[in-house]
Amino acid sequence: MFKWSWPLAALVVLSSCVGPGQDRPPYPPIDRPPEPVLENAAAAGVTAGPSFRALNLTEGDAAAALTAFRASCDWPSEKADASGLTRPEDWLGACTAAHRWEGTALTFFETYFESAQIGDGTAFATGYFEPEILGSRTPRPGYDVPVYSVPDDLVRAWPADMPESEREGRPPLGRYDDAGNFVEYYSRAEIEDGALAGRGLEIAWAADPVEFFFLQIQGSGLLRAPDGSVMRIGYAGQNGHGYTGIGGLMRERGLLGDGPGQYAGSMQGIMQYIRENPVEGRALMRENESWVFFRELTTSGPLGSLGVPVTRGNSVAVDPRFVPYGAPVVLNMDRDIADGLWVAQDTGGAIKGANRFDTFWGNGGDSREVAGGMSARGHALILLPKGTVARLTRR
Repeated sequence: MFKWSWPLAALVVLSSCVGPGQDRPPYPPIDRPPEPVLENAAAAGVTAGPSFRALNLTEGDAAAALTAFRASCDWPSEKADASGLTRPEDWLGACTAAHRWEGTALTFFETYFESAQIGDGTAFATGYFEPEILGSRTPRPGYDVPVYSVPDDLVRAWPADMPESEREGRPPLGRYDDAGNFVEYYSRAEIEDGALAGRGLEIAWAADPVEFFFLQIQGSGLLRAPDGSVMRIGYAGQNGHGYTGIGGLMRERGLLGDGPGQYAGSMQGIMQYIRENPVEGRALMRENESWVFFRELTTSGPLGSLGVPVTRGNSVAVDPRFVPYGAPVVLNMDRDIADGLWVAQDTGGAIKGANRFDTFWGNGGDSREVAGGMSARGHALILLPKGTVARLTRR
């Protein structure tokens, strides 16, 4: 694990508007520390970081990050930055150069970027992956868990009885009932009990309800059919109900830990509990009322929030209020495998606050093990286009 250190510059205090986040929830941390309630990176405070060379990154790591940066750099150069740190024009030089760069990747990042710290830089990182589970495009014996597309009656609207003064941000998701009243959409339990059955919304069927539950949490995955063919599905929408991490519920109830009768505090431990206690496990899963709808993807990998495929060891989910989409991120954690240069290409319902990250670990091989057991603490920096920090400190 590499190390860096530097004298901190004066705190920068800024203000800006914040755009809405995305809904896709990657796998949540089992024991996430509480985050202070802050509006965005400007409110958290920004300080200049060390020189690029002081970060001790490798050429291989930088080369992979440069490939990821190229794939998504159109976003920051065209869209508003909810963190309040950058302007679209700040990214034009780096994005233009990235597409024609022929030198070393380390030189590219050193030429166009400078490091910055958000708040005190204390970081927490979890992991997510693209699961592969048994599934089928057509119903067949043993494959009876429906994979639904977005229903046409799932809409955003303000309840008629909500005062105008309380209508802020995006309207909530819900549906209109038979009487024309806007109400909450069907919960996980209602959907599992058949609320959407018979409407032709099925795009596939999964074999295992537990595996499908965790695929929904990941937000994308692969369905392996009996004939060996594979169907990639990706997040298309959500039912509007709040996401509840069942790992947190299990910890509160004393089910996770190292004691007798307790289960390991990881995705694998949670799944073990559910399988060994099927009645209690099904009830536990239903306490997460959020349901994810899917669409088929024909891409080379699962799509992140920027609409580009995320890649193992390069893509990281962030809270866009604190890290600009498309920005390189440098992690220095107590899990060495998470160290290095990442690119902010995704977000999720469980990824909230400054220096909160979810690292992507691909599919197959050790992806499930690494992602499911990832709970790393350390330090984070973001790389911003050169000149950005100086402009911010002049405010």
